[in-house]
Amino acid sequence: MTTNTENQSTSLDIVKWGIAALLIATAVIGNQFYADANVVARVAGVIIAFAIAGIIALQTSKGKQAQSFAREAHIEVRKVVWPTRQEALNTTFIVLAATAVMALILWGLDAILLRVVNLITGV
Repeated sequence: MTTNTENQSTSLDIVKWGIAALLIATAVIGNQFYADANVVARVAGVIIAFAIAGIIALQTSKGKQAQSFAREAHIEVRKVVWPTRQEALNTTFIVLAATAVMALILWGLDAILLRVVNLITGV
Protein backbone atom coordinates (compact mmCIF):
# COMPACT_ATOMS: atom_id res chain seq x y z
CA MET A 1 0.00 0.00 0.00
CA THR A 2 2.77 2.46 0.93
CA THR A 3 4.83 1.69 -2.17
CA ASN A 4 1.88 2.44 -4.43
CA THR A 5 1.28 5.79 -2.72
CA GLU A 6 4.98 6.68 -2.97
CA ASN A 7 4.98 5.78 -6.67
CA GLN A 8 1.94 7.97 -7.30
CA SER A 9 3.46 10.89 -5.40
CA THR A 10 6.78 10.44 -7.20
CA SER A 11 5.16 10.37 -10.63
CA LEU A 12 3.01 13.36 -9.69
CA ASP A 13 6.14 15.17 -8.50
CA ILE A 14 7.77 14.47 -11.86
CA VAL A 15 4.75 15.97 -13.62
CA LYS A 16 4.89 19.03 -11.34
CA TRP A 17 8.62 19.50 -12.00
CA GLY A 18 7.94 19.15 -15.73
CA ILE A 19 5.25 21.83 -15.59
CA ALA A 20 7.54 24.13 -13.61
CA ALA A 21 10.38 23.61 -16.11
CA LEU A 22 7.98 24.18 -19.00
CA LEU A 23 6.80 27.46 -17.44
CA ILE A 24 10.36 28.65 -16.98
CA ALA A 25 11.30 27.66 -20.54
CA THR A 26 8.19 29.41 -21.85
CA ALA A 27 9.11 32.55 -19.93
CA VAL A 28 12.65 32.59 -21.29
CA ILE A 29 11.65 31.81 -24.88
CA GLY A 30 8.71 34.21 -24.74
CA ASN A 31 10.99 36.96 -23.45
CA GLN A 32 13.26 36.44 -26.45
CA PHE A 33 10.38 36.06 -28.91
CA TYR A 34 8.69 39.28 -27.80
CA ALA A 35 11.92 41.30 -27.61
CA ASP A 36 10.28 44.26 -29.33
CA ALA A 37 7.34 44.38 -26.87
CA ASN A 38 7.08 46.64 -23.85
CA VAL A 39 9.88 45.89 -21.37
CA VAL A 40 7.65 46.28 -18.33
CA ALA A 41 5.13 43.78 -19.71
CA ARG A 42 7.90 41.29 -20.54
CA VAL A 43 9.45 41.60 -17.08
CA ALA A 44 6.05 41.22 -15.42
CA GLY A 45 5.34 38.12 -17.53
CA VAL A 46 8.67 36.53 -16.64
CA ILE A 47 8.25 37.30 -12.94
CA ILE A 48 4.72 35.89 -12.92
CA ALA A 49 5.81 32.74 -14.79
CA PHE A 50 8.73 32.18 -12.41
CA ALA A 51 6.47 32.76 -9.39
CA ILE A 52 3.92 30.23 -10.64
CA ALA A 53 6.72 27.75 -11.40
CA GLY A 54 8.07 28.26 -7.89
CA ILE A 55 4.67 27.70 -6.33
CA ILE A 56 4.24 24.51 -8.33
CA ALA A 57 7.76 23.33 -7.39
CA LEU A 58 7.03 23.96 -3.71
CA GLN A 59 4.13 21.50 -3.92
CA THR A 60 6.54 18.60 -4.57
CA SER A 61 8.19 16.59 -1.82
CA LYS A 62 11.62 18.11 -2.54
CA GLY A 63 10.03 21.55 -2.64
CA LYS A 64 8.46 21.01 0.76
CA GLN A 65 11.82 19.86 2.12
CA ALA A 66 13.48 22.97 0.71
CA GLN A 67 10.80 25.19 2.20
CA SER A 68 11.21 23.50 5.58
CA PHE A 69 14.98 23.92 5.37
CA ALA A 70 14.59 27.61 4.51
CA ARG A 71 12.28 28.13 7.49
CA GLU A 72 14.73 26.41 9.84
CA ALA A 73 17.65 28.40 8.41
CA HIS A 74 15.71 31.63 8.96
CA ILE A 75 15.12 30.66 12.59
CA GLU A 76 18.83 29.92 13.06
CA VAL A 77 19.88 33.21 11.45
CA ARG A 78 17.66 35.07 13.89
CA LYS A 79 19.58 33.39 16.74
CA VAL A 80 22.95 34.69 15.51
CA VAL A 81 24.57 37.40 17.62
CA TRP A 82 25.93 39.82 15.05
CA PRO A 83 29.09 41.80 15.88
CA THR A 84 28.88 45.50 16.55
CA ARG A 85 30.21 47.95 13.99
CA GLN A 86 33.33 48.54 16.08
CA GLU A 87 34.02 44.79 16.42
CA ALA A 88 33.61 44.35 12.66
CA LEU A 89 35.99 47.24 11.94
CA ASN A 90 38.60 45.93 14.39
CA THR A 91 38.45 42.45 12.87
CA THR A 92 38.72 43.93 9.37
CA PHE A 93 41.81 45.93 10.32
CA ILE A 94 43.41 42.87 11.91
CA VAL A 95 42.82 40.85 8.74
CA LEU A 96 44.20 43.66 6.55
CA ALA A 97 47.31 44.00 8.75
CA ALA A 98 47.92 40.24 8.75
CA THR A 99 47.51 40.16 4.98
CA ALA A 100 49.96 43.05 4.53
CA VAL A 101 52.55 41.41 6.79
CA MET A 102 52.21 38.11 4.95
CA ALA A 103 52.51 39.88 1.58
CA LEU A 104 55.73 41.57 2.72
CA ILE A 105 57.15 38.26 3.97
CA LEU A 106 56.34 36.53 0.68
CA TRP A 107 57.75 39.45 -1.33
CA GLY A 108 61.00 39.30 0.63
CA LEU A 109 61.21 35.51 0.29
CA ASP A 110 60.59 35.83 -3.45
CA ALA A 111 63.38 38.42 -3.78
CA ILE A 112 65.81 36.23 -1.82
CA LEU A 113 64.98 33.11 -3.85
CA LEU A 114 65.29 35.08 -7.09
CA ARG A 115 68.82 36.15 -6.15
CA VAL A 116 69.76 32.60 -5.13
CA VAL A 117 68.51 31.22 -8.45
CA ASN A 118 70.33 33.99 -10.33
CA LEU A 119 73.58 33.13 -8.50
CA ILE A 120 73.16 29.42 -9.27
CA THR A 121 72.20 29.82 -12.92
CA GLY A 122 74.47 32.82 -13.61
CA VAL A 123 71.67 34.84 -15.25
